[in-house]
Amino acid sequence: MKHAATDTVASGPYNIGEAASRSGVTAKMVRHYESLGLLPKVGRTDSGYRQYTDKEVHTLRFIRRGRSLGFSMSEISELLKLYQDRRRASANVKKIALAHVEDLNRRMEEMAAMKRTLERLAECCHGDHRPDCPILDELAD
Repeated sequence: MKHAATDTVASGPYNIGEAASRSGVTAKMVRHYESLGLLPKVGRTDSGYRQYTDKEVHTLRFIRRGRSLGFSMSEISELLKLYQDRRRASANVKKIALAHVEDLNRRMEEMAAMKRTLERLAECCHGDHRPDCPILDELAD
């Protein structure tokens, strides 16, 4: 496996910092994903340090990429299960992706409405030394 930052070949086991670095997430997030069950319990050294393999690093990258596309943790959990199930139906994956697209469209419409409202309020505000302000009036309503 090549490490993007150093372009060296390695195969693990990795400590949590190295696994985090190789996957592009923080060690705190590695622990969080493990606590959510997105990562299986990993092996530990005699002194109790976690040891990650290339498989867990790959899973962490999968999670990071899913998060970068805005999928929720529950959606990522479902997508991971489907990814790990070689007998999956791609229709199930597509259904999750399209539901996420619908959610993104709804949120984008809501944000566009917020933007229009704020632009209108800013236009109405004189922005001078007087204390009256339609922006604050709107927030107070």
